[in-house]
Amino acid sequence: MSSWQNLLTEVRQCTLCEPELPMGARPVVQLHPNAKILVAGQAPGRRVHASGKPFDDPSGDRLRQWMGIDKATFYDAEKLAIIPMGLCYPGTGKSGDLPPRPECAPAWRQKLLQQLPNLELTLAIGQYAQSWHIDEPKQTLTERVKNWEHYWPDVLPLPHPSPRNNLWLKRNPWFEDSIIPMLQERVARLLNA
Repeated sequence: MSSWQNLLTEVRQCTLCEPELPMGARPVVQLHPNAKILVAGQAPGRRVHASGKPFDDPSGDRLRQWMGIDKATFYDAEKLAIIPMGLCYPGTGKSGDLPPRPECAPAWRQKLLQQLPNLELTLAIGQYAQSWHIDEPKQTLTERVKNWEHYWPDVLPLPHPSPRNNLWLKRNPWFEDSIIPMLQERVARLLNA
């Protein structure tokens, strides 16, 4: 077994913050060294915790639509790595899922990212992923997404594709009009290279 496979096995057995998790530990990650695209999200939701498949929910449907790809392509680990900031479902708060557990990224993130030598595009979804992948003074999510060209072509900051963000999308039609076509073109080019 290769080093990346050993690491993936170790990550999937992690129970580091299990006492703090309402449904126990179930790390959800997709990884292969050949992947050219990284989807860096927040943390699995309740449905993803149940299925063990990343973005196996309405957020994933919208994300795949934004990327212009089907489920088979999305779940092909040799094409697409999926590493959330928190690998387990953190539970629900007053206005949606809780933030990723703070123990997770320091313990695993850099080790996992080191297994992706062919990475050409990181989709930084939401504030937690953007704070990790975009090294600059603090900005709002909207400011980062509006300034996407500053990080392009290596990183693209995105709002979360959750239905909870329908209001944000309605208030910011430039996002789907301008950024999504460019994202789809780049994804297609990377996947067909």
